[in-house]
Amino acid sequence: MANNPADAFLNTTQVWNLPDPAKDTSNFLTQLYYALNSISLLLNIKDTGQYSPQEFTCGQQYVFNQNPNQVIRKVIDFGALPNTAAKSVAHGIGTAGAGGTIKDYTFTRIYGASSDPTNRLFIPLPYASTTLANGVELSLSDTNVVVTTGIDRSAFTKTYIVIEWFKF
Repeated sequence: MANNPADAFLNTTQVWNLPDPAKDTSNFLTQLYYALNSISLLLNIKDTGQYSPQEFTCGQQYVFNQNPNQVIRKVIDFGALPNTAAKSVAHGIGTAGAGGTIKDYTFTRIYGASSDPTNRLFIPLPYASTTLANGVELSLSDTNVVVTTGIDRSAFTKTYIVIEWFKF
């Protein structure tokens, strides 16, 4: 049921045709177990809206050859963006994280946002601009999240990077 994306919706009203629940408890319990199982299956494939610095399974699945791969999400508190340079912050995944090494993972999303609280400016990461030097590059190495700026972005002091991956 829940393996088909078209079926990833559960009706809110369950109608059970039970003439007398006291006499037909077996049928009632079967329908109840089925309903609870359907809820569990659907909850397990819903994307969780939690963004945490700890690794956790977020409910997304990549399915290859009928084999679902659970996506893991982690948020990195990156701090301030650099002044015309590259800055690295350890992401802590791989041998210290979900097991294995980073080469064992397939990354599905690497994104973030940064804010300049003084001027009340906000930019997505990576950031593209019609002026090449204004862009902000976001990348991932074996051990770090790396942000590279072409101009001084140090006024952007609050930066969060979201990494999502699965083990293939």
